[in-house]
Amino acid sequence: MKAEDEQAFREFVTSQMASLRKLAYMTCGDWHAAEDAVANALVKLYPRWRKLERPDLYVKTMVYRAAVDETRRPWRRERSSGDAMPDVALRDPADATDERMRLRAALDAVPARQRAAVVLRHYLGLSLEDTAGVLDCTVGTAKSQVSRGLAKLRESLAAERISLTGNSIEEWTSAVA
Repeated sequence: MKAEDEQAFREFVTSQMASLRKLAYMTCGDWHAAEDAVANALVKLYPRWRKLERPDLYVKTMVYRAAVDETRRPWRRERSSGDAMPDVALRDPADATDERMRLRAALDAVPARQRAAVVLRHYLGLSLEDTAGVLDCTVGTAKSQVSRGLAKLRESLAAERISLTGNSIEEWTSAVA
């Protein structure tokens, strides 16, 4: 790869790394698996870098698929008894941590494809067309996945007695960030 292409790739990775990690984490729910998914996607992106028109959408698709693949690996099903964390959490003064934990639990209740659609659309701010491109589906399917995902998220949060009102998606995105 030419030096200027390599520099452009580095700048691209630097600018996209935070959103790629968040997408992977929201998809698989584990920071370590999310980092692996992002690394695997970037390794596959590197040789294709010069040929891509929209590398941002391509890499988001790759990260989403890699994060889903990470959860399917056989070694992920093998866990020792020491891997489980206690269910008790200490309260912090601003209740931010508790809110994040409740939101993470509510997001875990949303099916993976719908969760990815909600994260792509509202958390990462992609358009419906771009969300459909990442999920490899039609715009109508992406729209219904987002809608159903938000409904399931609201249902899960209501079950936890947390209200998610109207279109205030900023409330939960700031809680997760």
